[in-house]
Amino acid sequence: MSLPPGFLDELRSRLSLVHVVGRKVTWDPRKSNQGKGDMWAPCPFHQEKTASFHVDDRKGFYYCFGCHEKGDAIGFVMATENLPFIDAVKLLADEAGMKLPDRDPQAQARAEKRDTLVEIMEAAARFFQMQLRAGAGQAARDYLKGRKLDGAACDRWGLGFAPASWDALREHLAGKGIAVERLVDAGLAKPSRNGKAPYDTFRNRIMFPIRDARGRCIAFGGRAMDPDDNAKYLNSPETALFDKGRTLYNVGPARAAAGKQPLIVAEGYMDVIALAEAGFGATVAPLGTAITEEQLQLMWRMSPDPIIALDGDVAGRRAALRLVDLALPLIGAGRSLRFCMMPAGQDPDDLLKSGGAPAMQKALEAALPMVDLLWDAQTEGRSFDTPEARAALDKELRDKISRISDPSLKRHYGDAIKERRWQLFNPRKPRGTWQPGLGGRRGAAPQVPVTTTRASLLATGGDRVEQNLREQVVLAVLLRFPDLTLRVEDALAEIDWRGDGHAGVADALLRHAGADPERQAELVHADAPSAALEKLAAAGHLRVVPALKGDDRDLAGICLGEELAKLLAGQGAAREIAEAMEDFAAETGEALTWRLREAARVRDQATQGQAEDTTEYEEAPNGVMMSRAERNALDGLLSQIGLSATDRNK
Repeated sequence: MSLPPGFLDELRSRLSLVHVVGRKVTWDPRKSNQGKGDMWAPCPFHQEKTASFHVDDRKGFYYCFGCHEKGDAIGFVMATENLPFIDAVKLLADEAGMKLPDRDPQAQARAEKRDTLVEIMEAAARFFQMQLRAGAGQAARDYLKGRKLDGAACDRWGLGFAPASWDALREHLAGKGIAVERLVDAGLAKPSRNGKAPYDTFRNRIMFPIRDARGRCIAFGGRAMDPDDNAKYLNSPETALFDKGRTLYNVGPARAAAGKQPLIVAEGYMDVIALAEAGFGATVAPLGTAITEEQLQLMWRMSPDPIIALDGDVAGRRAALRLVDLALPLIGAGRSLRFCMMPAGQDPDDLLKSGGAPAMQKALEAALPMVDLLWDAQTEGRSFDTPEARAALDKELRDKISRISDPSLKRHYGDAIKERRWQLFNPRKPRGTWQPGLGGRRGAAPQVPVTTTRASLLATGGDRVEQNLREQVVLAVLLRFPDLTLRVEDALAEIDWRGDGHAGVADALLRHAGADPERQAELVHADAPSAALEKLAAAGHLRVVPALKGDDRDLAGICLGEELAKLLAGQGAAREIAEAMEDFAAETGEALTWRLREAARVRDQATQGQAEDTTEYEEAPNGVMMSRAERNALDGLLSQIGLSATDRNK
């Protein structure tokens, strides 16, 4: 429907977004300011405990700093009620006391055509149901009975049968005054290539009506009764009603059930019916093709963590890996996937027949997080007994993780992969949870320094003090110029923050990296740990940092790039030292000595500017001498910030 200019603006101006959203959320009274229309709540689009969903009633927009959902009142109703645009407008217009304008002739004609096609599809569905009960449907009824579907179940799902005739449906609907051209428009008939009348699309098939979220029949799927048929399953072609890449089988009932049970994504019609009949009502399936991005987004609007139930065969495995590749750039807070791989040679229907609902429930509870499936896919059946093989694995995993757009999630995936990598390469050695930046493990007994190391730089803690000071400079610059955060978010996500509360400040900066620049600083300060902000404000050495003395954004960018480069270089060396110490029991002699020496050399270069005579030095923009490796890291960070080569040398 085409709406005249100004109608939607008038509708938005009459609505209170706080009122519209308030039906779905519980406002946080500590962060919200009702008088200013500045409201906060836990996000309705993903599971969370904190209030990161923000509504600005004056501007009429909402935004979630966790999952990044955003929009206006119309978009909110479309997403939460699963309604098309015009239906959401109608619902809100009724609330606002506004009458929808008359449709323009072309839009009205299109809407009337769709309504007519829906009526034709419903008439066809009734015809197919009638045929299933008739004598011609005996073989189809026997097949369905063998799949544990009695007459009542067939009625619940609207199952039917298309007779083995070229014109049975066409003649039946013609008797009701429906022109054959409309059957072609609905995808129920196909034009003949030899000049004859159009013929029925579906013949000698069990028929599954496909309904939209509002329960309207928009297409059919047909299973062939003849085992020699060219296509075992045949779906309706694309029509004005049906876009198979944007539709899910059983979407309406599953959406209603998804609030009480996990959303399951099966492969086909029979799997969906078997699961729903066994009590797993929140089950959907794509329509004969691989899952699309639009279908993924539809699933996430129904549930933040759908479970993909795939057949336990090679094809099911391949389908899972294709879906991982599709999902990696899209996942984030409140948008994830789990994978439930059926036992070898079985699909969900087979598992239900052999073990009932308890067996299926057990399989669902054992569903793998996506990171596990990604790891298994890269390591299963491979040998990693050479450095080359391990390096290849590292590259493959880095390439996969680099596709994740959410910087915080990318960091967590990296940590999870690192833990699995340790277990693979060190199967007999226990490993605790990494404590960020300290090279130690929680729960491990503290190491007592021996005489030979007690006086070394590694044992004095001086490097930690220096890192803490650098972290303070980075955070202070970003708090002063928060718009720079978006340019260096990948680097920020890589830092193992050591300073007290620094990780919390960095997380707040990352969460609000895409916020309105005018309110960005305010949002970060409201979200970051207050104790950490107070310590930063009281840090005396920050008063002499040139980048914090004025409003020179370019100078701030250069300072930020230099400090991040130093932090990342020092952090890499610290990790190498920690890993070498943990490998002490398995690695002795010259190999360990070399590894420690190299790590210490790189660390010293990164944090104190010391190096062997063979190290090449260059002068940084602020006059400090840096190694070439450090300068390359700095150039990369400055490039992210957006400074040209000329700007860097100012």
